[in-house]
Amino acid sequence: MKTFLKRAVWAFALFSVLAAAEPAADIRLVGKTDKSPLSYRPGEEMVFTFTLDAGEAKQGNWKLHYLRRGDDKKTLEGTAPADRPFVFKTSLDRPGFVNVEVILKDENGKVVFSEKLRPNGTRLKRRVIFSAGAAVSPETLKDCGELAGFDAFWARQKERLAAVPFAGKVEKKLVRETKNCRVYAVSLPAPGPRPATGYLSIPKNAKPGSLPVHLIFFGYGINPQRPPAEDPKNFIAFHVNAHGQKLEQSAEYYTAFFKSIGGKGYAYDHKQNQDPETSFFNGMALRDLRAAEYVKTLPEWNRKDLIVKGGSQGGLQTVWVAALDPDVTAAYASIIWLCDLAGAEKKNRCPAMGRVKYFPALEYYDPVFMAKRIKKAKVVIPRAGLGDYTSPPSGIAIFYNNLATPDKTVKWYQGSTHGEIPEKPEIVTWTARAK
Repeated sequence: MKTFLKRAVWAFALFSVLAAAEPAADIRLVGKTDKSPLSYRPGEEMVFTFTLDAGEAKQGNWKLHYLRRGDDKKTLEGTAPADRPFVFKTSLDRPGFVNVEVILKDENGKVVFSEKLRPNGTRLKRRVIFSAGAAVSPETLKDCGELAGFDAFWARQKERLAAVPFAGKVEKKLVRETKNCRVYAVSLPAPGPRPATGYLSIPKNAKPGSLPVHLIFFGYGINPQRPPAEDPKNFIAFHVNAHGQKLEQSAEYYTAFFKSIGGKGYAYDHKQNQDPETSFFNGMALRDLRAAEYVKTLPEWNRKDLIVKGGSQGGLQTVWVAALDPDVTAAYASIIWLCDLAGAEKKNRCPAMGRVKYFPALEYYDPVFMAKRIKKAKVVIPRAGLGDYTSPPSGIAIFYNNLATPDKTVKWYQGSTHGEIPEKPEIVTWTARAK
């Protein structure tokens, strides 16, 4: 657990959380660059400006504490007064990204938290922080080179999948009826120690061959999966479990189950990750492909529209299925996890927080190489954060650059971290459309 926490948090951010002031009124930091953040060229000066909007909060001798990191391995930290705009200038001599994270602290060096009243009456407490990004020639960024035998490896995995047929062995149990749907707990045989499981929502009175299918994947976590809250009436939804856990089980079952797969550090096992077939990601990917196979057998599917979507780890899974199943027609993958795994070691790019230690075997699961296999499906990245260093922007840019499909879009959010989006963010959109 201690090792995982060290992976998961920058020392700068960890110190900030441990030294926290009492929540203040609704206040925020706003950051911007002197030009479009993705438009810089090598050696060109980048000018960041950060302004504190304190509203009616009483300010003491507050300071802005900043940390500059970049894909040149250079770091710089310092402080500046919070009662005036803070201007920070830097540059990058090569294609890549720079991140400038600014945190508000009080006169005692404690992080200032902001409280905001939600419409439902609860209060949202957040650090006053802005994690800004800018890039030099990101459209030219390239991966570190593909392992030989990438396609042969996945051909073998599909053979393993085919060797475990699921026809006639599907477990499908009705667990809920909603206004629009019948919801089923589904379990499908798959290679490895666990089946592919998830909740399937089929609209009532759906006619044969009438509806598109949405395969939905989730972020990293060890929570028991519950029936979905959504209630679609115009599409079939299959919410796929990443772990192959049994559904509708006791609390005791889930405690034992998550312990058995590695708890909060699943997928981080160094020994497992030195072999692509023993990595946790192998079983996950094969379960995802099995789920895709299964939904294509549903009589209600329209035989045309197979849509995959998810964020973070779910974005990773979305990319796998879009690359490995040619029937996928559209993929919506947000804040995609594990892009450019080798970038920190081989290209000195800024490493991810909580990153999985790089081993060559993991490159078979890297989205930047999967991107080259997505040739027809529309791909949309609804959000990529310029301040997100769980899924660093350099990896997302390489993924986008590598996409073989002629129909692709990414929306870059200034100041967005992995889990947060600032109010009224600056958004830069890259897009390409088939002619």
